[in-house]
Amino acid sequence: MQAVHEVATITSKGQITLPKPIRQALGVDFGGKVAFDLQGSQVVVTRVENESHEDPAIASFLTLLEKDIASGLHISTLPADLAQSMLSAIKRPVDLSEDIQGDVAL
Repeated sequence: MQAVHEVATITSKGQITLPKPIRQALGVDFGGKVAFDLQGSQVVVTRVENESHEDPAIASFLTLLEKDIASGLHISTLPADLAQSMLSAIKRPVDLSEDIQGDVAL
């Protein structure tokens, strides 16, 4: 990779904009992801490809929800008016007693 030197200014919120030559060299664009690795006193920026990021708060919530479902705790039916509203918003009729087809993952 060619050597590129660019300077970015840190905003009051601690944000920077990756300069266009850096984005082009990394091959990233809008919605692309980059990783920052601190190596001694240097920060290395690399393009991220297909790396999943788990939010620890969401992961903890889903674990708690999974335990509640498995144990039957804190589980109740939807209020009838909410269930009816959701049903009226879809295009095809739904049988709530119908078995779920395929794999279901939390």
